Amino acid sequence: MGILDLVLQSSSSVSLLGTLVVLLLIYLLSSSSFSSQEERKGPPGPKPLPFLGNLLQLDLKRPYNTLLKLSKTYGSVFTIYMGPQKVVVLAGYQTVKEALVTYADQFGEKESPRILRETNRGHGIFSANGESWKEMRRFAITNLRDFGMGKKTNKIIDLSLVAGEAFDTTHAMNYAVSNIICSMVYGSRFEYNDLQFKSLVDGTTRNTQLMGSPSVQLYNMFPWICKWNSELFGRLKETLNPQMCRGFVDAFLVRKQNMEESGKTNSHFHHENLMVTVLNLFAAGTDTTATTLRWGLLLMAKYPKIQNQVQEELSRMIGSRQVQVEDRKNLPFTDAVIHETQRLASIVPIISHRTSQDVTFQGHFIKKGTTVIPLLSSVLHDESEWEEPHSFHPAHFLDKDGKFFKRDAFMPFSAGRRVCVGESLARMELFIFFVSLLQHFRFTPPSGVSEDELDLTPRVGFTLNPVAHALCAVSRD
Repeated sequence: MGILDLVLQSSSSVSLLGTLVVLLLIYLLSSSSFSSQEERKGPPGPKPLPFLGNLLQLDLKRPYNTLLKLSKTYGSVFTIYMGPQKVVVLAGYQTVKEALVTYADQFGEKESPRILRETNRGHGIFSANGESWKEMRRFAITNLRDFGMGKKTNKIIDLSLVAGEAFDTTHAMNYAVSNIICSMVYGSRFEYNDLQFKSLVDGTTRNTQLMGSPSVQLYNMFPWICKWNSELFGRLKETLNPQMCRGFVDAFLVRKQNMEESGKTNSHFHHENLMVTVLNLFAAGTDTTATTLRWGLLLMAKYPKIQNQVQEELSRMIGSRQVQVEDRKNLPFTDAVIHETQRLASIVPIISHRTSQDVTFQGHFIKKGTTVIPLLSSVLHDESEWEEPHSFHPAHFLDKDGKFFKRDAFMPFSAGRRVCVGESLARMELFIFFVSLLQHFRFTPPSGVSEDELDLTPRVGFTLNPVAHALCAVSRD
């Protein structure tokens, strides 16, 4: 008999006093279970309620804000309860780095929402663990590098903006960025008027937003996405040339074919792993980079003096020619602005890990299998690491001579063994897109809107997007 059944039966068969007694017993039992864990010198934290844990204390739309406030009271390692589930939170640069880098093995497993675990079933890269994850990660890094990650620039610039007219940056950024990962994964890009491509990108974006909402009510997009990918895989397989792989899928199919011919039956190279890995790469290769670019353009419109400095440097150093990755070293202020955009926006504020074994960390006992949240936003806004942690301040990444330097506490891609597999691709895309756009356009608020009215409050979601807004792109040519 469940607890709820017990309460309902008590309510109907005994007095109100009896029901209260039952609830009191439940509370005492729950409290004793919480306190028994505390006796093992686990991290401190706010006292949880029965069933609910600390949920009533959290802002479920922006939990990272609440967690940061709690760290001020309970320290950089503390415990909260998401309902009955115990979660250990890590806050601040030194603590997060120690856990993810120094204690990489103990904190290296990934914990994912139930919906992802049920959908991915242990396959792919982002929510997988163990040997399958290691194999897929190695394969993805090697092949994405071979197919252009961090190298190619000719496929990136393809934005059509109507000069002077206000437009929503969402679709323009998402479609342009998504085509980069498509060219690497499938070996070809898609036209922007391709309805399936547009629907896939838009659906992935909405899905990412819904993943971070309190309700987590994901719409049922997976069946047709899998069907669309299966059709693509089928066409690629029919025209497969093992001597001339066009992209990641070709390389995977060749490896799968070789494994089957050699009689290996326990290979991780199978259809399900291909499907989930491609979906992982597509989602990650679209949302985070496009979102960061949207923040960058919004910040340029809000801070026109900084935009002036970027464009003066671009005019002086590269003029109107097409930017190359190698130009980064000669554009320190522009590079600092891009890094500061990533830092301030902190678009992935929370990641979820899991302890792979019992561990004593900073004097606290954490049991094997405990969900651990390294709070990345607390690293990027750490008041002991950044002079102006809550302001847009590109000087964070410039030395006294105006030369660019990277700060150790700059961790937008996480750190350790679970660092983002597409970091080099994202860094290259951000640089090329941002510079190209600022070369040719000046970004301003729409007519009748002042810089002060541009809102920097992030929208609720798994990644932190700007709220809906429009900008004008005024041609500089």
